[in-house]
Amino acid sequence: MCTWLSRFRTFRARLLTAAALAASAWMPAAHASWCGEGLWLDAMVASHHFHPDKDFEQFNPGIGVECWVAPQWAVTGGYFRNSLSKPSFYGGGVWGPDFLHWHYIRLAVMAGLISGYDYGSYGIGHNHTVGPVAAPLIMLEYKRVGANIILIPPIPSSDLPFTLGFMLKVRF
Repeated sequence: MCTWLSRFRTFRARLLTAAALAASAWMPAAHASWCGEGLWLDAMVASHHFHPDKDFEQFNPGIGVECWVAPQWAVTGGYFRNSLSKPSFYGGGVWGPDFLHWHYIRLAVMAGLISGYDYGSYGIGHNHTVGPVAAPLIMLEYKRVGANIILIPPIPSSDLPFTLGFMLKVRF
């Protein structure tokens, strides 16, 4: 029964994420200005962990969006299968200042909340699996395609080391 319930919750989470992304694709023209500086669809593909003695899941499929509401500010959110093989949802803001933007490369920082890890005493929720995240990004963009490289700080209570995350993205 517990296995069925966890499968249902995972399916429901994936269905809601897919529905939200599909709804954003048919956004009315009146609301298009919300993402006037660009709307990106992100695909999380892989990660690399800086821990020589422990094995983590390196393939982390997922999907997300970046809505650039101003030239230097974006709102982002999405879903991926994390390195512990658990579902993770994230949401937050991205700041990519102009003075750190050179042609196809932009340095930025993302801050927000992420789920799917044991945050111990500083986590929120009934089981402390939602917690804060702040991470630097390297954003590579050329016309309508790009990639993000994000450095996730360690989460000691989940025994996770520093992690590099790799995302591919397409602009709409």
